[in-house]
Amino acid sequence: MPYIIAGLGNPGAEYENTRHNTGRIVLETVAKECGAADSFADGDGFKFNKKLNAHVAEAKIGKERVALVAPDTFMNLSGKAIAGLVKSVKAAERLVVIYDDFALPLGRIKISFNRSSGGHNGVESIIKAVKTEAFVRVRVGTAPEKSNGDAKVPHGDEKVLKFILSKFKEDEIKTLKKVSKRVAEAIEVLVKEGREKAMSVYNAG
Repeated sequence: MPYIIAGLGNPGAEYENTRHNTGRIVLETVAKECGAADSFADGDGFKFNKKLNAHVAEAKIGKERVALVAPDTFMNLSGKAIAGLVKSVKAAERLVVIYDDFALPLGRIKISFNRSSGGHNGVESIIKAVKTEAFVRVRVGTAPEKSNGDAKVPHGDEKVLKFILSKFKEDEIKTLKKVSKRVAEAIEVLVKEGREKAMSVYNAG
């Protein structure tokens, strides 16, 4: 039973490099780091799976098989692709979902297991599809950082929507690339040494 590493976002050129597509952006780096693919282009490691409606690449981390999955549904339907790969509560324990979190400052990540969706539509869709909250989440911060180190969080539905669909600035993309490599390292530790080890090392600071 392989690990399933999913990166959430919205398909389509208009959503490229938007904050809500952080999961897909990070997944691309994870794929490169484990030698699975260089991009989401068909034939470059990722292949479009019509049944799942997702791009999927396969690789190995250590001795473990991993499937890297980028759902080609809109965010609030992410669970449709994941449900085709995760068919039991036991299988869900080997699911890792990477996604954006505007409650964390850009440059920070947080790994957790068996938590609520926190209001994230993509995660909520996956919880409903796999019928459990018992899977790993890698939350990747997207918000500006305040002087005290906290995230500058937008308030109100309209402001939140505008923020998550806004594009990263050039300097933010550079920060995100560094974070993406950190996520790839964390996933390698998680697969080889377990989620508790990954959380203790990469949730620090």
